[in-house]
This record gives sequence, structure tokens and C-alpha cells, in this order.
Amino acid sequence: MNPLAEQLNENIKSGNSHVYDMLSGLGKEIYFPKEGILSQSAEASAQAKKYNATIGIATENGGPMHLAAIQDTLSAYKPQDLYPYAPPAGKPELRKVWRAKMLQENPSLAGKSFGNPIATNALTHGLSIVADLFADEGDAVIFPDKNWENYELTFGIRRHARIVNFPLFTDEMTFNSAGLKEALLAQKDKGKAVVILNFPNNPTGYTPGAKEGGEIVDAIQAAAEAGINVVVVTDDAYFGLFFEDSLTESLFGKLAGLHPRILPVKIDGATKEEYVWGFRVGFITFAADDEALLAALEQKALGIIRATISSGPHPSQTFVLKALQSPEFEAQKAEKFKTMKGRANKVKALLDSGKYGDVWEYYPFNSGYFMCLKLKTVSAEALRQHLIHQYGVGTIALGGTDLRIAFSCIAEENLEELFDLIYQGVQDLQSK
Repeated sequence: MNPLAEQLNENIKSGNSHVYDMLSGLGKEIYFPKEGILSQSAEASAQAKKYNATIGIATENGGPMHLAAIQDTLSAYKPQDLYPYAPPAGKPELRKVWRAKMLQENPSLAGKSFGNPIATNALTHGLSIVADLFADEGDAVIFPDKNWENYELTFGIRRHARIVNFPLFTDEMTFNSAGLKEALLAQKDKGKAVVILNFPNNPTGYTPGAKEGGEIVDAIQAAAEAGINVVVVTDDAYFGLFFEDSLTESLFGKLAGLHPRILPVKIDGATKEEYVWGFRVGFITFAADDEALLAALEQKALGIIRATISSGPHPSQTFVLKALQSPEFEAQKAEKFKTMKGRANKVKALLDSGKYGDVWEYYPFNSGYFMCLKLKTVSAEALRQHLIHQYGVGTIALGGTDLRIAFSCIAEENLEELFDLIYQGVQDLQSK
């Protein structure tokens, strides 16, 4: 094993041996090179005052070489903020601003020990880093039965982890914390589990309330007290879009510092929070009480980044940073939130109106981009096919009965027509 990896492992063991035990084989072996092109280039940038022949970019007239055809469309930005490579961890100022944003929006993080957010190529990349660092073949990765399908690819297919699902909802349509606890305690013999908490949930648009949030934290703590090492990933992709009766913070804050056998990892980003899906700017943040341990985990995450994408895109990090620093940012974001909440409220009013008879129920939703119908009389896939071919309406079929509707991309004035067409589609199939 590389000596740098060994040193990082020793730092992790010294800080918390349980966290070391959470690492996958790759997680133990990975490191960020201290001696190599990056470190030598950094040294040259600081000290080579005459000629710096280390940088893997082309320069011209004292700055990065670039084409006028591109720069003319980006004239509001300095070339040095667009064209050179961003550091593997991301633009330092962006990381600082994002950390401050996390603290402002999550008061439960006050006084907690957590690292500096590392920039990722959006949230999927952050989840992939977690999978590489902590998931080995056969390790249990636990998340609800209503989930984003990419978890299966990221943890199950890429890392051959064992996917463990539990029902998202109880019979009373609250979060099934008892199911989570049962799934966790079933890993006692293995002694390790990865848990993914995705709120607002994709596909249902559900975020637990404060009581449910406490029960989730209690379930994870019970597993830790039973001797199970738990990596808890808060997938906060839709963070901030909380419309009614729910937690308004990430559970990352409640989990930080909770127990030595619990390692909280926050995955978030500008992608959906700031409506910049194509920019691909996300973050991964670790929480731990030991500073050396945190630094070692961050170095290992950087090793994964260096070995896969090398570094994230510089221009989009610059765009996000400028937006976060803009005095108009909060007002503009509040305006978009109002639009999204209006759409969610309109959907709920339509569904509660009694207009659509007894052909479906809907799962609780109070946040995010989506909601899910539970069809009673026809199959979700048959309805999806009929809607798209007969009416030009696109929906997502999930399993036998669930149909996901993204109200996020339908104007409020068009929502009634959308649900009228879905209802007509059900009637068409029933009459066949």
C-alpha cells in the first residue's frame, strides 16, 4: 500500500477506529498524491517567478489562452476564472461560501465539527465518491422502497453492494422509522451499513416532520449502540424546497457528533437548489469530531476525484459563486420558491377536490419537485404508455401502481388540464 494511504489510514484510526472499519478496500487504498504533477505545479506557481513550464494549459499575454468566439459570450468573467483547471477540491472561495450557506440554513450545525465542502460534478458524483470510499461487495446499503433508481447503479452495480429496501411509509402514511431500524439492526452480524436519507424524497416529494426526523435519528443511534458502524448519507438534492409541515433542515446537523459509530456525509449542491441543473456543481461534506480524521477523509475523497474526473468544471463553479455573492440572489430565489410552492399547492387542491373519483390515491408530498399517484384500477406502465401515445403526456411509471408527476416543470395554470388528461387516460383503460 502506498505510504500516503497508510498515513491517512493511521490518522483515521487514531481519530476514530470505527470510521476506519467503515472504509471499503478501495477506501483504504486511495490517497491524494502529494508528490507529482499537481504538487510540483503548485510549488512552481508559488516560486517560479521567471518561467513556469509546469502548467498543463496554454497561456498567452500573461493569462490563459482562449478563443474570442467563446470569451465574447462570457465577457462578464475574467479568463482566469473560466479557462484554467479548478483545484480538485473546487474553487476555495466557493467552498467557503457554500459552508457559510450550510451553517445559515441548518442551525443545528452550530458548534458541530464538520469539514469544508468539496466540490463534485453534481450530486451523482458525490454519491459515487461515497460508494467508492465505503461500499464493498456484499455491504448493506439501506434506503426506502420508493427511491431514485440511480442508487442501484451507483451502489449495487458499480460496487456490488447489497441493496436493502424497507417501505417508505407506514400504514398511517408517515415515515417508516421502525422499518429503517429493523433493516439496520439486521446488519448486526455484518457490523456495518450505509444508509441513504433522501429528503425531499424522489419520487414522492415527501419530507418527514420534526417528530419523524427524531425517530430517524433515534433508529440510527440504536444501530450504532448495537455495535453497527453506520455511514449515513443525506442526499439533500432538493434542499430548501419545503412547502408545508416538514423538517426544514438536513438531518446531517442532528447526526453530526451523535455517536462514534456514525459517520454523517452530506451530499448537496447548486444543481436543483439554485436551478442550475446543467452546471453540474455539487458538494460532499463529512462530519467528525477529530480534525485529522476529517482531513484524511477529505484527502481520500480528493484521491477518488483525481483518479476519475481530475477536477470539476471551472466555469460553472465561477457562475455559482457569483450568484451566491449577488445581492439579488435571495430575492430571486424566493420568487422561484413561491412559484414552486404555488404549483405544489395547486396539485394538492386538485387531488383533494374529489374531481377524479376513486381511481387513485396519492402519497403524501410536501416538498421538492414531485408527487406520486397510487393507481387503483390500472397498471402504471399501461397508463404511461397510453398517456404518451394518445394525449402526448409524459409521466414516469414506478412499479405496478405508482405514477410519478413532476409538477416542477408544469405551469400552475396547466396543472388542471394535466390531471384531467391523466384521469381521462385511466377511464380509457378501464373501458377496454
